[in-house]
Amino acid sequence: MAVSGIFYVSVDRGFRMKSWLVALISGIAALVIGLLIGHFAIPKDGITEQGQGSAQDIDESLIRRFMSEVDNKRIEDNLRELSKKPHMATTKGDIDLVNLMLDRWQDKETGLDEAKNMTYNVLLNFPDKNNPNRVAVVAPNGTELFKSRIKEVNYTKDQLDPDVVQPFAAFAPAGECKGRLVYANYGTMDDYQHLNKTINLNNTIAIVKYGGTGRGDKGINGARFGVSGVIVYTDPADINDGKLSDKNETYPHSWYLPPSGVERGSYKSNFGDQLTPYYPAKGYTFRQAVSNIKGLSPIPAQPIGFEDARQLICGLTGDKAPEGWQGGLGCTYRLGPGFHNESSFADSHVTVSVHNKMEIKPSDNVIGIIRGSVEPDRYVIYGNHRDSWVHGAIDPSSGTAVMLEISRVLGKMVKEGKWRPRRSIIFGSWGAEEFGLIGSTEWTEEYYKKLIERTVGYINVDIAVFANATLRANGSPAVQSVVFDAAQQVTVPGHQDLSVYENWKKYSNRTSPLHGVIPNMGSLAADSDYAPFFHYLGISSMDISYTYDKTKTKARIYPAYHTAYDTFDYASRFIDPGFTSHQTVGRTAGNVLLRLADSAILPFNIRDYSEAIEQLYQAAKEEFNTELSNHNISLDPLHSAVTKLKEAADGLHVRISEMQDRSASPLKLRMINDQLMLLERSFLDPMAFPDKLYYRHIIYASQDSAVGTFPGLADAYQRATVEGGSWDDVRKHLTIITHTLESAASTLEAVI
Repeated sequence: MAVSGIFYVSVDRGFRMKSWLVALISGIAALVIGLLIGHFAIPKDGITEQGQGSAQDIDESLIRRFMSEVDNKRIEDNLRELSKKPHMATTKGDIDLVNLMLDRWQDKETGLDEAKNMTYNVLLNFPDKNNPNRVAVVAPNGTELFKSRIKEVNYTKDQLDPDVVQPFAAFAPAGECKGRLVYANYGTMDDYQHLNKTINLNNTIAIVKYGGTGRGDKGINGARFGVSGVIVYTDPADINDGKLSDKNETYPHSWYLPPSGVERGSYKSNFGDQLTPYYPAKGYTFRQAVSNIKGLSPIPAQPIGFEDARQLICGLTGDKAPEGWQGGLGCTYRLGPGFHNESSFADSHVTVSVHNKMEIKPSDNVIGIIRGSVEPDRYVIYGNHRDSWVHGAIDPSSGTAVMLEISRVLGKMVKEGKWRPRRSIIFGSWGAEEFGLIGSTEWTEEYYKKLIERTVGYINVDIAVFANATLRANGSPAVQSVVFDAAQQVTVPGHQDLSVYENWKKYSNRTSPLHGVIPNMGSLAADSDYAPFFHYLGISSMDISYTYDKTKTKARIYPAYHTAYDTFDYASRFIDPGFTSHQTVGRTAGNVLLRLADSAILPFNIRDYSEAIEQLYQAAKEEFNTELSNHNISLDPLHSAVTKLKEAADGLHVRISEMQDRSASPLKLRMINDQLMLLERSFLDPMAFPDKLYYRHIIYASQDSAVGTFPGLADAYQRATVEGGSWDDVRKHLTIITHTLESAASTLEAVI
């Protein structure tokens, strides 16, 4: 009866059934047609405009295509445009570059999906144009016998630009101080302690060299001993390999610093906006009083050129400075105080007059975005600051010139529908970095929760090219493997049979228990925009550049650094003629970017991290174990935590190796990738360094101790053994490290 029942339906019900069947058949037909169209519409390389779905993985042919399109001539053109005018933060030159970045990233053919500027109102510090800062020598009768230059010597039209800022020490307080001159080497605590043994430093003026410690620390340290003002200069022994004459030895004849060249810089210890620590400098933000800012020099400071420094140092009286304090000015350095009787400055005092002014100014970041096709909520960030002290051809425009070329090539691929990354890529042009990493810090503060949960890694290319000998990379151990992979695929300029990796290994290498002889990748300090990403957010970060052969020069950095001579002329003639090293950095950093953005499984070898931590433990054991035992402090719990982390890292590495099928469950891929991504976060402890703003990474925080081990432990041990500190502080930091490593190990273990 059931069969007959089919035929005895009402007309209305039969009509509805027929309509349903027609719709069903039409839907199936549409689906089949759609699948066929989709199949035949896929380009031969398998890449659609929206990516390859959840199975999308790194495409080696696309990487090769990208590297072939990175153009050294375009980078050269970029640098010429970026450095044609001085562009100190918030000046017209800087604002012009904000618009340039927006224009490039909004271009219809080679631009990104989105580009915008973001403004923060931040505390900056500028000299008074109408009342220049000066260093002077004043005779007992009040006559000025000497005045420091307020402008560097002109060799090209660049130095004549009216927007070249006079040399100054940003954030050095305004004031005038007067006293007898002493020579304090680099102005470290040890240097001042040495002087204080034989000289009453109260109300003296100290002249110190750049290097050895942070700029701001030179005044902070001196003030503790009664020093009333600081003069800072770049010694030719540290930068010029002894070259002194601008007639035939220094720029414009070579890359060496001319005698009048002055290194500008920020004289503060903490990064970010000083009035709004931990919060973005927006209109709604509470701002603390300037008097509550920590990490600023309490005494006036002013930088000068080494030609002026020579007149001061070579006239000093007193004991001969230690051999390690001697420099390259062509005379015997003495400690002072004051000038010797044969000097034309005999019986005279030195004055330091500083007229800097604090101002809250609007500073812009420019953000460019390429949206990801599979995991758009996972970010790979590539950044560099935009502002400079003067023309800034090398610092930072070499890095920005490279970033613009990388973004052009990738933007063109996206616009043409040839590629879209698996994960979202964010480009950042940070503002006011030279004043202490301000733009990048404010951005990480504003988007703290989003970035800490979603960011895969941060690539920093600030000074892209110091010189043209070899790659240099600093970074978290987590990123070592992906940097090495990229460096092995890029060739050295002019040597198609030599990889960047092999060339790097020739210049700087180490022996790894895991890998044998490999290039030596340094750790991250806090001297560029990776600092807030790494130290504050715990995002695996790196800084990539090309640098010089250290066997051929003793220069601590490229000689024109932060001076009026860091120009396109300088860069194109003496740093990288032809811009092929810039191209090499672009290919290497872009290769890393693509691997982080497209690899189905993040290309982090976390065993490299466990190896690095084992080395830190061994250093602590060798340096501290005997004295710790004398105070009944054992390193055994720490060793157990180090072992536990190694075993967990090895276990995760095996599980990843066994995942041959990269089209595994998206949830399984996300689970593995989250473990890889979040390992760096597990090393953060917000309570570990209460006196250090933004430093939360217990493996790589800043430290005073010279021992290459866990920073909190090293400093606590130094305080206990040298400064009479408490051994309980040592016990506390051992607890912090042990607990953190055990917690990190648990994040790597298989999910129960």
